[in-house]
Amino acid sequence: MKKLLLGNAAVARGAYEAGVGVVSSYPGTPSTEITEEMAKYEGMHVEWAPNEKVAAEVAIGASIRGARAMSCMKHVGLNVMADPIFTVSYIGATGGLVFCVADDPGMHSSQNEQDSRHYAKAAKIPMLEPSDSAECKEFTKAAFRLSEEYDTPVFIRLSTRVSHSQSLVELADPEEVTLKPYEKNIPKHVMMPAMAKGRHVVVEARTEKLRALAETDAFNKVENNGSRVGVITSGVAYQYAKEALGDTVNYLKLGMVYPLPEKLILDFAKDLDTLWCIEELDPIFEEHIRALGVTVKGKEHFTLLGEYSQNMIREVVAGEKTPFVTSEKELPGRPPVMCAGCPHRGTFYVLKKLGVTVSGDIGCYTLGAVAPLGAVDTTICMGASVSAAHGMSRAGGEETNRKLVSVIGDSTFIHSGITGLIDIVYNKGNNTVIILDNSITGMTGHQDNPTTGKTIRGEATKQVNLVDLCHAVGVDRVRVEDPFDLKGFEKAVKEELAADEPSVIIAQRPCALLKTVKYSGHCVVDADACRGCKMCMKLGCPAIMFRDGKAVIDHTQCNGCGLCTSVCAFGAIRKEEK
Repeated sequence: MKKLLLGNAAVARGAYEAGVGVVSSYPGTPSTEITEEMAKYEGMHVEWAPNEKVAAEVAIGASIRGARAMSCMKHVGLNVMADPIFTVSYIGATGGLVFCVADDPGMHSSQNEQDSRHYAKAAKIPMLEPSDSAECKEFTKAAFRLSEEYDTPVFIRLSTRVSHSQSLVELADPEEVTLKPYEKNIPKHVMMPAMAKGRHVVVEARTEKLRALAETDAFNKVENNGSRVGVITSGVAYQYAKEALGDTVNYLKLGMVYPLPEKLILDFAKDLDTLWCIEELDPIFEEHIRALGVTVKGKEHFTLLGEYSQNMIREVVAGEKTPFVTSEKELPGRPPVMCAGCPHRGTFYVLKKLGVTVSGDIGCYTLGAVAPLGAVDTTICMGASVSAAHGMSRAGGEETNRKLVSVIGDSTFIHSGITGLIDIVYNKGNNTVIILDNSITGMTGHQDNPTTGKTIRGEATKQVNLVDLCHAVGVDRVRVEDPFDLKGFEKAVKEELAADEPSVIIAQRPCALLKTVKYSGHCVVDADACRGCKMCMKLGCPAIMFRDGKAVIDHTQCNGCGLCTSVCAFGAIRKEEK
């Protein structure tokens, strides 16, 4: 049977058909749906871990015990799990061990643009890169077999377009995979220096075997169309090149992107007049090809930035420009904004009003940096809001600290904010941390986390109490506030900034998009009472607009949260029940 599947869903299907036993991940776009889809299958343990490092270690432990195991993450999540990844390259795999990383060229939902192929080379772990959903499934199944045959973890590399595009996938029954017997093996599993030295020898020998495999295996395919022009490419760039250039060139499609073949590339290039290397992000293939002494055209004609397209490739390689239809009118921009009813809006409105410096973090609330709120001063990585604020405080002294707060989501706080808070307490800091508790992991699509009391399958479990947790690490001043109570929230922030010890404010109100959140009615503007002061516009609510000198509320967007009624000093905004 064939089925139309997202690339991410196809990876999940491949893992299921491969008989995976344990899956542990942390949500991160564009990889999130892989683990969500696997949770729909029976017969395997699937979980959201607190962060990617924990997820990797869970998968590694499952592999050592003899099960096929997997962990999925976005490219910046791979940074978080890098420590165990580099070491498990030495340990290898008992049960098949696969790490699926989704890169984000173009930074659609990411704070940087990095190429995960570097990790494969640096950690000496083989990496496969599918180009469509059918390959996503088959490469995943192959990755588990490769892992067990060569005693190695295996990377699968996706990109946003492969993860979130659909193509036909042929479904098969799952393999019968039994748990391998556990054998104590200190030289293999205990990576202290004496053992690690011996395992490094194994890793280098393994890499040579895998390099030989890359020369002959079907992962790497030559398409000879009788042309004197050739293209070496992989992943979604292969799809773009095929659509742009058709059968006018020859192709070497690389499905195993580490280790790379040598003889296969030399044989492909020897009868060509012109060789192109088409790869998004960094020139990893290109540098390898040049090191072989082959003349190749690549990044001097393409870009190191963002995604490629069919039109770009057609213009660069074939010299054919695609005509575009343009509008004479300048269309308005559509910047991302927090949703109508978003609980974070009240927090940032207050922080902007108080003029404090806001050390921000990764989540929906990063949009607090966008006009008109413009409240967030820094965003670095998961958890950095807490640690960076401690550094800012230590550098700037008491004057800085009295006008400085951290904001961090509940899931992000569990991910990597706790250690920053411990650092503040342990090193006698005096920072105010605001945990934005919206009862869910919002940015990646409403995944549960340890603060929600539910597992990935919706099963009830122990719920982390944020108040108790903050007390446990040594913070005495912990309070829960409603960010929609603007006066009360402002008072709380002022009091905690004035305190001479660390403090935590838990801004608690659920995400407006949760099914359990039911605001009633909608808000309206009394045009006669409206003075046109635009104070309501400072909320940045997408339902509020300005027309003919008066505020207007779009009923199709307003969900009746009522926050705007609190900012109008003239009582021009009121809530109407439906």
